[in-house]
Amino acid sequence: MTSAQRIGIYGGTFDPIHIGHLAIAEEARYALGLGQVLFVPAARQPLKDDAQGATPEQRLVMARMACATNPHFAVSDLELRRPPPSYTVDTLSTLRAELDIATELVFILGADAARDLPRWHRAAEITRLVHLAIVGRPGYSLDLAALESRLSGVGERCTLIAGPRLDVSSSDLRARLALGRPARYQIPDPVLDYIAEHGLYRER
Repeated sequence: MTSAQRIGIYGGTFDPIHIGHLAIAEEARYALGLGQVLFVPAARQPLKDDAQGATPEQRLVMARMACATNPHFAVSDLELRRPPPSYTVDTLSTLRAELDIATELVFILGADAARDLPRWHRAAEITRLVHLAIVGRPGYSLDLAALESRLSGVGERCTLIAGPRLDVSSSDLRARLALGRPARYQIPDPVLDYIAEHGLYRER
C-alpha cells in the first residue's frame, strides 16, 4: 500500500468498468491531491441478477486492466476475499486498520449514491472514518442541506466536485453490448477485448 498521506477509495460494481469511472477517479485525484485511488470492486450487488453480468472475478480482472496504465490507480480484491454481504463501512474499517494513522482516507462516490447515503449500513460511522468526495453526475443534483438534515455532520466531512460530466453508465453499456452495438471509446480497449473474448453481456 502506498505511503501517500491521502488515498482515495472508489467502490462499485464496475460491471463493466468504463471511461466514466476512470475520469471520475482522476478528477477526484487531481482536485483533492490524492496520492493514489484504490478501486474496490464489490463482491455482489444484491439487487442485480448475476446472470446478466460478469462474475466478481471477471470484474476484478477488468478493473485491473482498466487501471493498468495509470500509476496512481490500484485495484483491491478486499471485498472478494470476504463472504457477502460486503458493507462499505466494513471495507473502510479494514483499510483504516491497515494504513498508517497519518494517512487520510477519501471515499469517492457519485451524487446519485450520496443522496442515498443515510440509508447505508452504519452511515454515520462512514462519515467518521473518511472524508467524502462527492462527484457530480449528469442528471443528478445533490441538496447538501437536505443530506445534512438526514445525516448530521456530513457537510463538514465532504467536498463537492463538479466532475467530468460524462454520461456513461454500466447498465446502458450492458444493454448496448447485449444488442451487439459498439462500445469502443466508452470502455477501455483491453477491457472491451476481454469482454469479447469471454462472451460477456450477450443476450441469453
